[in-house]
Amino acid sequence: MAIRKPALILFDLDGTLVDSVPDLGYCVDGMMRELGRPAWGEARVREWVGNGVERLVKRALIGQLDGEPEEGEYLRALPLFMSLYAEHNGEQSRLYPGVESGLRQLQEAGYTLACVTNKAEQFTLPLLRALGIHDCFKLITSGDSLPRKKPDPLPLTHTAQHFEVAPEACLMVGDSSNDVKAARAAGFGIVCVPYGYNHGVDIRESSPDAVIPSLDQLPILLAP
Repeated sequence: MAIRKPALILFDLDGTLVDSVPDLGYCVDGMMRELGRPAWGEARVREWVGNGVERLVKRALIGQLDGEPEEGEYLRALPLFMSLYAEHNGEQSRLYPGVESGLRQLQEAGYTLACVTNKAEQFTLPLLRALGIHDCFKLITSGDSLPRKKPDPLPLTHTAQHFEVAPEACLMVGDSSNDVKAARAAGFGIVCVPYGYNHGVDIRESSPDAVIPSLDQLPILLAP
């Protein structure tokens, strides 16, 4: 499918650029052990990632996607996780294949790139630096940069306004239904990758404008 050449490209982080589950899983399991509860293991944690660490902690406490844990337990658990993640963030996380090549090609082609993530800034910036792609982005909007985060369109519209680019000239690149919902609400185009964190649901069911197997295919998709 042909995609109109954008003036601004926004990238989601976890599940799109970076597989952060190895670190998240390690920290979830460490949190559970400190609470005196059994660890879940990386494969189970992978099912729960994608809506911020607060939601991840809640899912780990109740062992499922939806629902709320007991408040006191959550208030004990969250600081444990945050401390562990601050210490181990970026140790085992890795860029997905094609990410660095794709970003560099887009930079060389003159595109303005930004990162829009629901991950808190205290974890976002060190992770991007650890993986060597921080400098690819002219603006990084984290999950606590604004009053609302994806799937709300605010982080996307804020980024477009920062660069004085009209929504119809912007493209969002993500991996989840949250990214598609945010892009549609903002009036952006949306391209997705199929390998990320969408709770086991094929991202094609969310009807993005295109699905590409890896980010090094994005320059090809945008080529005239």
